[in-house]
Amino acid sequence: MVTAFVLINVEDQMVNTSADALLRMPGVSEVHIVAGEYDIVAVVRVADNATLANLLTNEIIRTPGVHRTKTLISLRGQANFDLALLGPR
Repeated sequence: MVTAFVLINVEDQMVNTSADALLRMPGVSEVHIVAGEYDIVAVVRVADNATLANLLTNEIIRTPGVHRTKTLISLRGQANFDLALLGPR
């Protein structure tokens, strides 16, 4: 499984619309509206890098309101619970 954190800038007044659209995408397990340099952080969990690439280039970047993204790919995750149970949607 590949986990990535997608940092997203959206157009003014589109944060909620964009967040709702992102959360409906297969592979997007969490969406957080945040303060700071970025407007949204999407947590993506997919089977492989090809699936991640497709989601980023064909879905997320085309989401209404999305202006720019930066993707951080997790090399190793640690948690107080079994991350494998979260698996892709």
